[in-house]
Amino acid sequence: MQNIKKLHTALLSWYEENGREHLPWRTTRNIYHIYISEIMLQQTQVSRVMEEFYPNFLEKFPTLEILSKAPIDEVLASWSGLGYYSRARNIHKTANLSTEKLPDTMAELLKLPGIGRYTASAICSFGYEQNVSVVDTNIARVLKRYCGLLDVKDEVVWKNADELLNHKASRAHNLALMDLGSMVCNPKNPKCDECPLEKNCLGKNEPELYTKKKKTVYESMDLFYAICIKDNKIALQKSTGKMYKGMLELPSCDPIDENFIDTYKHSYTKYRLTVNLYKVEELDNDEIIWIKIEDIDTLPISTLTKKALLKINNIL
Repeated sequence: MQNIKKLHTALLSWYEENGREHLPWRTTRNIYHIYISEIMLQQTQVSRVMEEFYPNFLEKFPTLEILSKAPIDEVLASWSGLGYYSRARNIHKTANLSTEKLPDTMAELLKLPGIGRYTASAICSFGYEQNVSVVDTNIARVLKRYCGLLDVKDEVVWKNADELLNHKASRAHNLALMDLGSMVCNPKNPKCDECPLEKNCLGKNEPELYTKKKKTVYESMDLFYAICIKDNKIALQKSTGKMYKGMLELPSCDPIDENFIDTYKHSYTKYRLTVNLYKVEELDNDEIIWIKIEDIDTLPISTLTKKALLKINNIL
């Protein structure tokens, strides 16, 4: 118990001096805004979310109700560049299920599309200021090292988070652990000499042991896309595949060497893609949508397709 009190004191003192309280989703108690930030931050760097996606998205969809009434194509277009577009589809579904207000309990939040244990706990802690533990990747790393948790299941990490939670300042406690993991307790080369918890950390002598991951096996895939342009319009179609469902993409085509334009690499989750572009004069495809070139930036187009458009600027 004495060590826990010391941990609380040292952690909050460090956070008061070093915490990232300037982040816009920390200076608000608007639950919807906090929710949007948490979903965006799942797969995107803090700087990109803060400077571009978060303010732009909230400017267009400032409330759950407005978001719920927006066409899904508009939501996907505003999400363009963030990737993992199932997140955008899920927040749209959630907005339609909770048009006035997000639930204020873990149990009810977990019933909503795309909200898992972490996101639900973050909303409850950072938004509703409830005494609940929060465990993201950064916090998990701090707890595993501090408590000496090697090769344990997630439930064990959450149990330790619950035991160490500061019930007098739970929100600041969770944010402090998050920032500590992001700024000091790094996956590689942690700055142990700057850590307020270093004295009682069980993993400080071999910190790398707690960040070993299984090697990811990537799947290679070749894609062949048609570039068909007429009257300053380009042929696109709505994707029905898993990767970019609902987004506009280039139509597929048979690779013909004399029509080859360019090729490029693209990564998407477990896929390592080789994209090949071919100029096509005609398309026999009933699903084609002709899009004005100048309208492309306002439409739901993936980063993969945007890369292709940059490659073909010389023929646009």
